[in-house]
Amino acid sequence: MEILTAVHTDTGLKKKNNEDSICIKVADTSIGKVVLAVICDGMGGLSKGEVASSNVIHAFSDWFENELPIQLSQSNWGDIQYRWDRIIKEQNQRIASYGKKIGSNLGTTLTAMLVVGSEYMLIAHVGDTRLYRLDSGIHQLTEDQTLVAREIRKGRLNPEAVKTDPRRNVLLQCIGASRIVEPDFIQGRAKPGEVYILCSDGFRHMITEEEMYHAFLPESIQDEIEMEKQAKRLVELNKERQETDNISVVVVKIQ
Repeated sequence: MEILTAVHTDTGLKKKNNEDSICIKVADTSIGKVVLAVICDGMGGLSKGEVASSNVIHAFSDWFENELPIQLSQSNWGDIQYRWDRIIKEQNQRIASYGKKIGSNLGTTLTAMLVVGSEYMLIAHVGDTRLYRLDSGIHQLTEDQTLVAREIRKGRLNPEAVKTDPRRNVLLQCIGASRIVEPDFIQGRAKPGEVYILCSDGFRHMITEEEMYHAFLPESIQDEIEMEKQAKRLVELNKERQETDNISVVVVKIQ
C-alpha cells in the first residue's frame, strides 16, 4: 500500500500570525507505510494561539519518533489510543498552566490521523477542525464540538442559519482552555482509493464540500504534485472569497 501526502497553509487576508500548526510524519516499516497527520488551530480569539497549537503538534511528533516504534512492534493498537488520550490531557494541563503563568488564555483544536498500512487507522478529535473521507462521495468523519453543531444535532437550529449565527465560533471544548478535555476517537482501516482531508475551519467556510470533492477526486489524484496543486488552489479560492481566518489543509491519499 502506498500513501501520498500534501499540505498547504496560509496566514490569510487579515491575521498577522498563522495560529494553525501542522505535522506530517511518514515511515516505512515491516508492516507497511505509517503516516501521522495532525492539524491544530490555535484559538483566534485567545492570545498566543500559535503557542498552544505548536505545543500539541510537537507532543505528537515526539510520540511518533520515540514511542510508536515500540507500540508497532507489539501491534498494541489499544495502547496507541490510550497514549493519545494521555498526550491530549497532559497538553491540556500544561497549556492551561502556562496560560496562568503569563496571565493569558491559550487554546487549540486538534484533528489527528494515524494510518498503519492496511492494518489500522486511528483518528482523534477536539474542537472544530475536521476530517473528511472521500471515496464514491465525501463524508465528514468528525463531529464539530461547537455550540451551534450541538444545537443542530438536537434539532434546535437550522443548518442554514449557522453562517450568520453569532455563536458559530463558540467551542464546547479545546485543548488548554477547557478544565476537562474528552477527545473523540474513531478506529478503523484505510482502504486503497480513499482520500482523507484534514482542515482548519478557515479552509471550509467559503468553499463547499462538492468543491472539495471535485478537487481531490480519488481517481484523478495520482501524485503528490497534483495534490499540493489542488490544495493551494482551494486555499487561494477561500482568499478570493474573503476568508479572514488562517487557512490550512492536509491531504492523504491511500493507493
